[in-house]
Amino acid sequence: MRAPGISLASGYSSLPERFFARLDPVPVRAPKLIELNRPLAAELGLDLGGFDEERLASLFAGNWIPPGATPIAAAYAGHQFGYFVPQLGDGRAILLGEVRDVHGVPREIQLKGSGRTPYSRNGDGRAGMGPVLREYLVSEAMAALGIPATRALAAVATGEPVYRETEIPGAIFTRVAASHVRVGTFQYFAARADQEATRRLADFVIERHYPEAKTAARPAVALLRAVTERQARLISSWMQVGFIHGVMNTDNMAISGETIDFGPCAFMDAYDPAKVFSSIDSHGRYAYSNQVHAGGWNLARFAETLLPLIDPVAERAVELATEAIGIFAPQFAEHLLAGMRRKIGLANSEDGDADLVETLLAAMHRSGADFTLTFRRLCDGIVPDGFDEWAAAWRARLARDPQVAQQRADAMRRVNPAYIPRNHRIERVIAAATMEADFSRFRDLLRVLQHPYEEQAGDEAYLDPPLPEERVERTFCGT
Repeated sequence: MRAPGISLASGYSSLPERFFARLDPVPVRAPKLIELNRPLAAELGLDLGGFDEERLASLFAGNWIPPGATPIAAAYAGHQFGYFVPQLGDGRAILLGEVRDVHGVPREIQLKGSGRTPYSRNGDGRAGMGPVLREYLVSEAMAALGIPATRALAAVATGEPVYRETEIPGAIFTRVAASHVRVGTFQYFAARADQEATRRLADFVIERHYPEAKTAARPAVALLRAVTERQARLISSWMQVGFIHGVMNTDNMAISGETIDFGPCAFMDAYDPAKVFSSIDSHGRYAYSNQVHAGGWNLARFAETLLPLIDPVAERAVELATEAIGIFAPQFAEHLLAGMRRKIGLANSEDGDADLVETLLAAMHRSGADFTLTFRRLCDGIVPDGFDEWAAAWRARLARDPQVAQQRADAMRRVNPAYIPRNHRIERVIAAATMEADFSRFRDLLRVLQHPYEEQAGDEAYLDPPLPEERVERTFCGT
């Protein structure tokens, strides 16, 4: 059934048929709207004024398809924990189409948990309530923190159970992205030696995300360099707020530079550079401090797919690609140090700043200090007990900084969040929603996370790290 009031355009679906499979979402029995991100809907230019809650639920469950939609499941491959899988694809997601937002930027709208596709393998194509609520909260928290990320447009309960370890309520998540093209999308065609498709995909990405590369002497090199620059900035921004993606496979790295696929992700409480939350990352491949290495490894795999487009002479192509991605580690380090300077209140730079930051982090690790609260309290000049030696060095360094005290404190509060989506809070939200159909905790937490840098009267409890018995040490991907 086609729904009035919204009109979508084709974008990715205008590429050749081997890029995707065409199919509609599988209808669900009794969809019920959990949450609609109305500010984002307005930003996307969606006219939802004539939709009541029942119609909205049907729309975001995939029971109604908007005019202009060309539903597809995209094909892609990927390295999963270092092992290459030549065919993955959207096993539980349907890309409906795209809109142009109020700034004229194309944005794709995708349903997750919308039923089986040709890429589902042995999966049911559905999503549980917990992963949907987690992705909604974390993606909107990331956006509020100023970190590029896919966005949450809606969450809908399906009225049908899904079966994982136990029976749980089903849900569908509506995700918005600049695009859903991944490193793994390029790998899919490179693995098949389909150079024409790789070129078409590169052209699509350049036109959409990196138009300046079109006029470069070597567009493929310019594309590779631009993606590398964005990933260096993105991953450094994760590190500055203690975010651990959890599953940085090549199929989970978006070419657009957005954070994508919030599965076993989490924000650290106590600082630990080796921290892992993902239940499937038994060897710490994607631990907090390994994210830079994972990012560089993924970019090398991306570079491999572009070699035929870079230069017909293999040796020259490798040389140019290596040079392009060689900027990743130094740019990451530069962005991270600049961000950490801001977090400790420095407006200028000195040679010893990196050591000052590392000394602080080492002290935090030894003492088990909370990552978020330690930096937030520094905004008020409050240093944890036992950090006396570091505090003396820090204050001496501040004395050489040009900012006055109030200016510095205000600047620090703009980069050191008070509120993050703490794991124990998310788990309480999920428990209330799945066991009691109570979404009030979800909405309360979402409201707080929308203003992470402002301490909100009456919501002081959301500042608190978990008690020992509240700690959540493992997260799950939900597939």
